[in-house]
Amino acid sequence: MQNFDVVIIGAGPGGYVAAIRASQLGKNVAVVEKEHLGGVCLNWGCIPTKALLRSAEVLHLINHACEFGIEVGSVKFDLSKMVERSRKISAQLSTGIKGLLAKNKVAVFNGEAIFENATTLKIKGEKPETLVAKNIIIATGASARMLPSVENHPRIWTAKQAMTPEFTPKSLLVIGSGAIGIEFASFYRTLGVEVTVVEMQPKILQNEDAEISALAQKQFEKQGIKFYLSATSHLTPSKDHVSAIINKDGKEIANITVDAVIVAIGIVGNTQNLGLEKTKVKTEKGQILVDQWCETAEKGVYAIGDVAGAPWLAHKASHEAILAVEHIVGIKNLHPINKNNIPGCTYSHPQIASIGLTEEKAKAQGHTLKLGRFPYRANGKAIAMGETEGLIKTIFDAKTGELLGAHMIGAEVTELIQGFAIGKTLETTEAELMQTIFPHPTLSEMMHESTLDAYGRVIHY
Repeated sequence: MQNFDVVIIGAGPGGYVAAIRASQLGKNVAVVEKEHLGGVCLNWGCIPTKALLRSAEVLHLINHACEFGIEVGSVKFDLSKMVERSRKISAQLSTGIKGLLAKNKVAVFNGEAIFENATTLKIKGEKPETLVAKNIIIATGASARMLPSVENHPRIWTAKQAMTPEFTPKSLLVIGSGAIGIEFASFYRTLGVEVTVVEMQPKILQNEDAEISALAQKQFEKQGIKFYLSATSHLTPSKDHVSAIINKDGKEIANITVDAVIVAIGIVGNTQNLGLEKTKVKTEKGQILVDQWCETAEKGVYAIGDVAGAPWLAHKASHEAILAVEHIVGIKNLHPINKNNIPGCTYSHPQIASIGLTEEKAKAQGHTLKLGRFPYRANGKAIAMGETEGLIKTIFDAKTGELLGAHMIGAEVTELIQGFAIGKTLETTEAELMQTIFPHPTLSEMMHESTLDAYGRVIHY
């Protein structure tokens, strides 16, 4: 039996950050991880998918090199080498996490943690152990939802199989048009794969502003991706392909055959086999219920990241990690997370990024709005880059000037969105944004112009 001040279950972007912060604050800390340091994000999610998408971006640029006065010969790609590069990047970063934990004197236990009671964990693994701690943080993440009828079929992929395929499909069906589904649809389409997306909802990228969602669909369709919205699919897999009947309003609207199917219909928190029934921790719809400090109904037991519910984002998990640890330590004047200040990003081509309220939600909450828009085609840097498809949209409260939301589509918007994230955290109004000097020539100038447009002062459009 070993005693610690804090034990964290899971070493993903929530767990390892919590461990490091707790160590910085003088706590004796342990982490229990049953698979790989860095969790799904680093090993099978955020990082390796971005590596693959970067390969697709390079391929896209090469295929359009003539537009920049550059002539190239025939272009070929090797998907296996793209995958190999992404795996190497993940391995490098996982090794980096191991070094960070060692540097911060965090004890790492390999195995599965099971609650014996609110302060005691049994570790199942090569070296069984019992850990005791006054405070335990659950950071076990989430797993992909799968269609039970076709689970484990080699032609039906989750995100994990989609990023390590054994073959390059010529045709692909993606079920679900959230960030994960759209990123894979974009990646494979750039490789020349025939891609079809089926979505149960009436629009793609359900959490995005309707205007941005519509623009995204239009651009993806220009690239050749086909969409069936408000639709469902019935799959019949065989050894070499998958047949899919697509239905809408109870009627068959298409019957297609593809080489593979990616199922991207959401995730469910990893709450099973933790022994939570031996504690007062409560769950609902596959997630652990927590208060504003990430503490569960069991005092001293916290839950962070995907297992604690939406939004399922690595940066949200890391922020919750620090909040939970600082609450444990008793730091004063902590600020609960405002979920309206959490940016979301989709790393497709084009990129999509947003923060705060959509136009629809802002109106539903009773706000009178001032809306600003600025198109990429009117920005000098975007024109020079050859990236003229895109839009920056800003939403302000007409009475107070509060920045309620910002929604973007186009090149590098996943980097630009942080400017608005800082603004929202500082509770900025249109006045501060208007008075901010943006460098020229940059894409960021569009953020300024969009703000000006909301108040009838736009200069360059």
